[in-house]
Amino acid sequence: MKSIKLFATVLLTLALHNTAYAEESPVTQLKNFLAASKSFSADFQQKVINEQGNPVQTSYGQFYLQRPGKFRWNYAKPFQQEIVATNGKVSFYDVDLEQVTIKKLDESVGSTPALLLSGQVSLEDNFSMEEQGTEGDMQWVKLVPKKQESSFKYVTIGLEKGKLAGMELMDNFGQLTRIYFSKILLNPPLKSTLFDFTPPKGVDVFSEEK
Repeated sequence: MKSIKLFATVLLTLALHNTAYAEESPVTQLKNFLAASKSFSADFQQKVINEQGNPVQTSYGQFYLQRPGKFRWNYAKPFQQEIVATNGKVSFYDVDLEQVTIKKLDESVGSTPALLLSGQVSLEDNFSMEEQGTEGDMQWVKLVPKKQESSFKYVTIGLEKGKLAGMELMDNFGQLTRIYFSKILLNPPLKSTLFDFTPPKGVDVFSEEK
């Protein structure tokens, strides 16, 4: 659940933009799609790998984003979970545990990429960016938080033909989370109700809002 929450926060930064990618560096492509995209949807596969390099869990689901400030992250297999951000807060719903955790999304998140959601914080303010070369059809950019209190060591973003195709996050405990997108739609029309969330009756609700 901890890795899922970290990635949910990271994924708040996603935006995508058609660009003359062949003439632009990966860092420039990253800046362009973070700044220009309004919405995004995709299927995903997520793998969690422990510090020994062994996969410990593979998850599947759908992801939806609408800037500014809204996303829905639906895990379908092997466990059902919903992570929904809207109106300055993010809700984590674990179906099996019948538990909802609500957090306020603001600068208390620290130096995580969630700060980019507002559009008021630049990449340069929060991260050191390093181009990581090409692997297959993907170009990779590594983002290292400048603040030591960040909840992760780094995140790398994979771009394919100017579009986001994958992400990797290394947490402070040596656990790596990899996610790859498929069936990507750029700037699809998304209903605002998609990002509504009300805790189901009977579940335990823990609010960390200030």
